[in-house]
Amino acid sequence: MMFRKNLLAFSAILFFSGMVPAYAQQIAGSTAPPNKATVRPFQETVCDTTISDPYRYMEKLKDPEVTAWLKEQSTHARAILDGIPGRKTLLLKMQEFDSRKSAKVYNLAITDNDRYFYLKQTPSDETGKLYYRNGYTGTEILLFDPSSYNPKKEAHYTIGRIAPSDDGATVALTVYPDGSENATLLIVDTDSGKWYPEAINRCRFASPSWLPDGRSFLYNRLEPAGESGRQPQYASKVWLHRIGTDPSEDCEIFSSTLNTELGINPEDIPLASFDKESNTLFAFVSNVDRRLLVYYAPAAELQQKKISWKPLFRPEDDIHDFAVTNNELYIYTPKNAPGFRVLKTSLQNPDLKNAETVIPEFRDAKLTGFSLTSEGIYYKLSRNGVQEELYHQDYGSHLSSKITLPFKAGSISLSSKGFRFPEVWAVMTGWNRDYRRFRFDKTNRTFLDETLSSPAHYPEYEDLVVEELIVPSHDGVEMPLSLIYQKGLEKNGNNPVLLYGYGAYGKSMSPFFSPSMLLWTWKGGIFAVPHVRGGGEMGYRWHTSGMKTTKANTWKDAISGAEYLVKNGYSSPGRIAINGASAGGIMVGRAITERPDLFAAAIPQVGAMNPLRGETTANGPVNIPEFGTMKIPEECKALIAMDPYLHLRYNVNYPAALVTGGINDPRVIAWQPAKFAARMQAATASGKPVLLFTDFEAGHGMGNAKTKNFETLADVLSFGLWQTGHPEFQK
Repeated sequence: MMFRKNLLAFSAILFFSGMVPAYAQQIAGSTAPPNKATVRPFQETVCDTTISDPYRYMEKLKDPEVTAWLKEQSTHARAILDGIPGRKTLLLKMQEFDSRKSAKVYNLAITDNDRYFYLKQTPSDETGKLYYRNGYTGTEILLFDPSSYNPKKEAHYTIGRIAPSDDGATVALTVYPDGSENATLLIVDTDSGKWYPEAINRCRFASPSWLPDGRSFLYNRLEPAGESGRQPQYASKVWLHRIGTDPSEDCEIFSSTLNTELGINPEDIPLASFDKESNTLFAFVSNVDRRLLVYYAPAAELQQKKISWKPLFRPEDDIHDFAVTNNELYIYTPKNAPGFRVLKTSLQNPDLKNAETVIPEFRDAKLTGFSLTSEGIYYKLSRNGVQEELYHQDYGSHLSSKITLPFKAGSISLSSKGFRFPEVWAVMTGWNRDYRRFRFDKTNRTFLDETLSSPAHYPEYEDLVVEELIVPSHDGVEMPLSLIYQKGLEKNGNNPVLLYGYGAYGKSMSPFFSPSMLLWTWKGGIFAVPHVRGGGEMGYRWHTSGMKTTKANTWKDAISGAEYLVKNGYSSPGRIAINGASAGGIMVGRAITERPDLFAAAIPQVGAMNPLRGETTANGPVNIPEFGTMKIPEECKALIAMDPYLHLRYNVNYPAALVTGGINDPRVIAWQPAKFAARMQAATASGKPVLLFTDFEAGHGMGNAKTKNFETLADVLSFGLWQTGHPEFQK
């Protein structure tokens, strides 16, 4: 297994001359906007810079004044969005797309004895239900419907993590209400359907890992709330739980308080995993840093009063993932290889400096992952982050063979049961290709289609054109730019563009298939993805050249992508909407504050719009490795430079904006988008609408019911098409 993946889981041209376009006035004038937020002057000096923060008071989300303003804004935004002509057509089309698949299957887990556990959603389901079957062709059995779990009658629950025991006899799973990620861990006997009495709360990062007896597991649990001044997710701990017992009796295994000798920061997240292949315990100290900090110990030490953890990887070793056999350690690293390579050393006596190179770095591609099987190593290469290839290599050999795929894949997700089993699966997709799951038969070198989701046909997208371009960014660095649009599109500067990006944590914007998102192209627009720095498309340095003090490259790359589209006749400034979520909010916010003339609309969703203040929130400290800290002067200045809220200037003709947040969001707290929207409403001189919609029944997007996801996307697409002048979306 690859450990990191299995543990954490975490547009005619309109220049802004002060005139309000007719299509921006019509709907906006139909509903009177609520009052702008109260301004309360506040200044402070941060790293020798005086900043103005007139909406600091909004950080008290439970203040009745703040709550009332958020609700007024949301009511207004809802009325405006619901009144956009064409929105309902998009929503109905999404529902019709959904009805074409009799079942969608996801979150698949396969045990050693070939039991399949997965979530399945039918057109009548709002969220996935847990099913299992014995083998791929086995009879499907419903194990758990989250709608039946209702300790709080007003809440809607979603299944999070699924963790079956090695033999599939028992399953630990998490459920959480209304997108809060405030998870409860439940345990069920598979064959009988009997639920064990314990329901363990505070399990946001649970990551259950079963021990060989199939009766006990390791898991992470947050500490109880209520201690004055303590962030709620600080000092979480790894516990050993035996099913059927009271969680208060669990044994503490790994934590900042138990293992003081290891110097674990209380804001970091401790996790532990048992590996049956090597009979070894691995303990992880986790945050957003992709460089692993790992300790290990023989599993027998679980019988000791305290485990004597030995260091396996330090951040300076630059290990990003690893896999093990019974005695070997395979390491995935960009150290001295920005495109990544795989090394091998002894597990019992690791020697990282002299580790053997098993898969070397490739000059023209990034090594994106590997899986161990009994028939050798399978690995993936990605070219520019938009085309993946699959290779096989025998153990002990340095010769690889390229595997011919069933179709050209934009991205591949690779999985196996481990080095003792021959099976390897590849889930493949592309911008215009639905997800397909295949098992590779090495003997016959053929792919067997084992897609669990039902097939569906989308004639709307049969003539899609995919252009994979390389364009110059602001500093001459070449950036991949993906364009998806209908055949026959004219480069007349009039095409609406949805510029969609992210740019953080080394996460690549690999090709994905979304019939609902592609509705932008169905309406004649261009779906454009600039693969901005901060992501991982072009290797490790692509990530590090878009984080902390180099973060400006992220939004400048997005700006360069938009400029390319204008220069080459694809679109024009009055036709471009820019969209991104979460950390992508920095990209959206800083692109429009730096170049407000270039965009017709900005749509940051649950966005990090005030990152300077992010460190003060519960989820802030674990993000320091990506964005920086106020405690280090150069990083503090970088935080100010990347902060969209702080860069809003008064009397500027800003584009229209739809800013969203979730009141239950534990990742980007709802006051970040709220403060940005409040300041933008006061600052803009364009007369274009600045809408704030805070969902009081949602969080960061995880756990949303299907209908809510459709409605959210319909808001994004219809708002963007309205503001970019599409005739079907004008009143």
